[in-house]
Amino acid sequence: MQQRTAKINFNAAGGTASGNATTCKVTIPTKWVKELGLDELHRNVELLFDGNRIILVPAATGVDFARQKKKLGHSVYRLEYYDRDQLCTAIYADFTDEMLTVENYVEDPVKRAFGNNRNPSWEDFQLFLQERCLPKDRAGLREYLDTLGLAEYDPWEIIRITEGRMAEDHQWLRIEVYS
Repeated sequence: MQQRTAKINFNAAGGTASGNATTCKVTIPTKWVKELGLDELHRNVELLFDGNRIILVPAATGVDFARQKKKLGHSVYRLEYYDRDQLCTAIYADFTDEMLTVENYVEDPVKRAFGNNRNPSWEDFQLFLQERCLPKDRAGLREYLDTLGLAEYDPWEIIRITEGRMAEDHQWLRIEVYS
C-alpha cells in the first residue's frame, strides 16, 4: 500500500451554507486517481467513514450495484422512469436490503424521478411509488383495485400493472427483474 502525507485545505463555504461553515479539500496524487479508473468524465466517488479513516472508492454504477446484490441472492429490479419516450432516470432497487441507487439521464429535476435528490432513501422510493398511483383515499378506489385485479392497495403492484401512468402528465415506468 502506498502512503502519502497531505494537508487539508479549509475554505469558507459559499451558497446557502451558514455563516461559519467551511469546506475541506485534499489533493490526491493523479497517478492514484488514474489507477482507480477516474478521469474528468468519470469522477464520481463514494466517501466512507468508519470513525477512524476516510476511504475513497469509485462510485458504483447502477449495473454494478445490481450485479453485486444479485450475487448475494437478493431480489433486484430496474425501473426506468420516462417522460414520453425519453429515459430520465434508472432506479436499481434491492427489495431484500431495501436499498437503491439511481442514475439520472436528464438535467431538468422536474423530469427526474427524485428531483434534486441524487441519493434517495428507501422511504423516498416508497413515496415516489405512491405518487405514481391513485391516492389511497380517493373515491372509487375499491372499484379501481377490482379492475386491476388487486385485493388491496399496494403501490408496487399498481405500478407493475399501470406503469405508473397518470392522467395529468406524460411520465411512466418500465419495470424489469434484474437478472
